Amino acid sequence: MTPTLVRRNQPHSESMPHVDLCARARDWAEIQERMLVPLYEAVYERLEIGSGTRLLGLGCGSGLALLMAARRGASVTGVDPSSPERLVLARERLLSDAAPGTRACVDARLIDGGPADAAVPAGSAYNLVTAFQPIGCMAGDSEGLGELLAAAAPLAQRGTRVVLAGWGPPERCATSSVLRVATKLADPLRSTGSWRPALRDDLEEVAQRAGLRPDGSGRVACPFGYADMDSAVRGLLSTGLFDAAAAATDQAQVDKELREALHPHQRADGTVWMPNIFRYLVARTA
Repeated sequence: MTPTLVRRNQPHSESMPHVDLCARARDWAEIQERMLVPLYEAVYERLEIGSGTRLLGLGCGSGLALLMAARRGASVTGVDPSSPERLVLARERLLSDAAPGTRACVDARLIDGGPADAAVPAGSAYNLVTAFQPIGCMAGDSEGLGELLAAAAPLAQRGTRVVLAGWGPPERCATSSVLRVATKLADPLRSTGSWRPALRDDLEEVAQRAGLRPDGSGRVACPFGYADMDSAVRGLLSTGLFDAAAAATDQAQVDKELREALHPHQRADGTVWMPNIFRYLVARTA
């Protein structure tokens, strides 16, 4: 949606439980990130991503969206200063997994810093900017996104398309009921990072604050499907959305209540299935 399913402020580090960040990044890359593939595909199909696309991905995480664009022929650059562990995996995907000689090997760039560090002095300006981390499920999860977009704008051509993503209405997102567990357990750390329902104009408000002009939107079904309960728990924990809850209680309590919240979504064969609708907005730079 870090650069997970939502952008959020972290609790103070001294209150955080110990987390194996490398293992968490691997869980994100192997379990959770693929849930957003329908969103990436819908956007790329609509915008006809191809060999003429010069894409800047903000908060690129472990690089799946970049890899999908590169396989369509796009030249891709990703930035993600908040999760070096995920960026390591992105490098593996884009620079190692691609067949030798493909554009995914030749043109991919991954930047440890922010958007300003992604400038290509001798190259062409970007003509697509993506911010695929969905907002609209936690209070304050869009904070900082406007600054990222503002920093990226000077690197893009005039009228460049910018894609923002967000959660759909809570009644259309089964995962909303599970995310409420994080809010309940994190009390009294509830202000920023607590669950709140997505609002109709979340994306438009972010675009307006960033000086972008809306130019279309769409909705995409992104069901969260897991092989079993353990995979579901690991996948959701990899988003970081339950960190404040673990700090306020303990990890065992979070795991217990997360499993209880997931139980209604577990099917007879043991798989876990939660239908969700995500929304995207296409805007343009001035």
